[in-house]
Formats: sequence, structure tokens, C-alpha cells
Amino acid sequence: MPAAELPAPRTAAAAESDSAPVVAVDRVTVRFGDGGGRFRRARTAPVDALSDVSLTVREGEFAVLVGPSGCGKTTLLRVVAGFAQPTTGTARVHGAAPVPGRGVGVVFQQPRLFPWRTVGGNLAFALARHGVPHADRAARAEELLDRVRLPGMSHRRVWELSGGQQQRVAIARALAAEPRLLLLDEPFAALDALTRERLQEEVRTLAARTRTTVVFVTHSADEAVLLGSRVLVMAASPGRIAADLPIPLPRNADTDVPALRGTAEFARLRAELSAALRGPAAR
Repeated sequence: MPAAELPAPRTAAAAESDSAPVVAVDRVTVRFGDGGGRFRRARTAPVDALSDVSLTVREGEFAVLVGPSGCGKTTLLRVVAGFAQPTTGTARVHGAAPVPGRGVGVVFQQPRLFPWRTVGGNLAFALARHGVPHADRAARAEELLDRVRLPGMSHRRVWELSGGQQQRVAIARALAAEPRLLLLDEPFAALDALTRERLQEEVRTLAARTRTTVVFVTHSADEAVLLGSRVLVMAASPGRIAADLPIPLPRNADTDVPALRGTAEFARLRAELSAALRGPAAR
């Protein structure tokens, strides 16, 4: 009797295509305003911040949302975080309706740290919320600070830190729950150019090392190409996804991120994204 033929080995791409997405957004519309008002003059037409948006983000992807102001990037991120509800359509995170703080870390444009607490106190508060025993919090806080390259800073006051250092603490706080999904809403927008570049490199390396799934909002084409494994171009009036561009740059934890900025492939992808942002579909 002939031996049974062994199945061909599965490729990584096939395995990924079969896995359930971390984020699944299906035909989501978010409408602001109902056209009502007490007086006739106060009536305004409702506005669709998002219209019929669908997307999936799979485990380990670094998906970047880029587009002009008012195109719905932050609104889409808030829907995924569970902070906003769709008017129509559905959003799922790990197969369930999103609940704020459950399996998801969020970093905002401003750090939003507690100024009356130390750095360690801010992290201890987040760790307590996620059920870490009191005796373990100091050690876990130090581990988190090591991950964002702020070792030994737990006793510093928030107001003693630079803007970039505060944003690193905010990222460490978001990582306190060991989230499988990290959402970042223009976290470097208020920083100087040099600090912004350094944090871009650190977040990219951190995501590659931990394999955390990331959705990142930005206005910057350079930032989108540097960080993303995939870039979603959004257009306004109404908010919608106009293009979905893969970014085939190296993503190993030991990648020389600063050197990527000077490569011909980076320049090509930057030009391709700029063309997509200016194209008719994005207007």
C-alpha cells in the first residue's frame, strides 16, 4: 500500500490569510448631527465623518492612517478603541465589540499623565487598573520604562521630563496591560523634529520586537512610510479609505531605522504615497 502523500507545507502568507483579524471594521458610517435644533435657523445638515468604511488589520501589522485634517482618521481610531459608536456598520476587535481599555492600549496626541504623580506612580496606577498585585508594580514599572528607554526614571516628577520623555511614559502606560493592539493618535505631533524622529525609530523597533499590532494616525507621509507595514490613505467629505498601500521595507527588530530614510526604496514609496494623497480618489 503506497504511503499517504504528505500535504505541502503551509506558507506564512497562507497561515496569515486564515487567521482571524485583530481589527475588523465592516461598512462603518459615523454621522454627526441630526439636523435638529430648537429654532429653524439652528438646523444644520448631518455630516458623515466616516462613510461605509471597511478594513481589517491582522496580527503583527503596523497599519498607518494618513490623510488631511477632517478626513475621519481620529474618528475611525475612536471607533476601534470603543470610545465612539458607529451610526451604521460594525467594528470588532479580537472578534468582539470593542470595549475601552480591554486588550487595547491607546496613546493620544498629548501624554495626559497625572502631574501630581511620579513617573512610577503613573505606571502603577495603570498596572493597578489591570490587576497587577501591589508588590509587583514597582518591578513591572521598571520593566516598562526599560522598554521605552527610560531606565531609572520612576521617581522623577512628570514636570521634570521633556515632552519626548513624557510621551514615552504615555507609551509605557499604554503597554502596562500588555495589549495585543496599540492605537496611537498623532503621538509625536507636538514634538520637535529631532525628538519626533527618535521616537519614530523607537516605536518602530518596539513594535517589531514585541510583534504588537498597531494602528497609527498621522498627517505625515514620511512618518507613514517609515513606520507602517501598510498605509491606508483617507479622504474627506465624507471620510473614507481611498487607497491601501503595502510598505515592503525591512521590519526586523535590529533594522537600522535611520539608514532606511536615505534608501532609494524609501524615496520611491514616499513618492508613491504622496501621489496617492494628491490623487483624485483622495480628494
